[in-house]
Amino acid sequence: MKVGTDGVLLGAWSSTIEGNILDIGTGTGLITIMLAQRTKTAMIDAVEVEAVAYKQALGNVNNCNWSNRITTHHTSIQNYHPNKKYDVIVSNPPFFIDSTKASNSERNTARHNDNLSFIDLIDVVTYLLKPEGVFSLILPITASVLFIELAASKNLHLNKKCIIKPNPTKPAKRILMEFSFHKKEIIKDELTIETETRHQYTREYISLAKDFYLKF
Repeated sequence: MKVGTDGVLLGAWSSTIEGNILDIGTGTGLITIMLAQRTKTAMIDAVEVEAVAYKQALGNVNNCNWSNRITTHHTSIQNYHPNKKYDVIVSNPPFFIDSTKASNSERNTARHNDNLSFIDLIDVVTYLLKPEGVFSLILPITASVLFIELAASKNLHLNKKCIIKPNPTKPAKRILMEFSFHKKEIIKDELTIETETRHQYTREYISLAKDFYLKF
């Protein structure tokens, strides 16, 4: 669970603003560090409830070049009560609902939404997001339908989406989404990660992620 394609996609794709940024469920700090790399003055709060992941995030943040702009918090987002609102909120949230769980408890916390339901996440975002702020996340396409519906019921509207295909021959499995409190015409895009050859990446994916991979 250290560096996954979902996290790389979200960290590279999400809108950034030189203000306050919140990463909900930072895991080992991947997205937080990517957003710090992409900004110059943004102050970033990274929240992680799982103890092992938090310790790894803390170590990774302390060893990165932008540690002076990142604060890590070991708590659940439901118990996180900052004295500020955020210009940008991002999350690579747990998404498995009522599905078979792995034996590893840390992996369960990262992948199953028992500890952070979609409604809980949306409620936190609507409370902590500034009126002109944006919220970005990545989900399986199957889960996104419910999320979009729940978000709209809380006046959080989908403004931008990018469908992610693993390669040209496989169906899309993930979707990147950006929400705000403003209803707009939805900007639609699509990205394919690999060509028909395994581990050969498309120009579009390389262009998006080249600042974060040494091999690109």
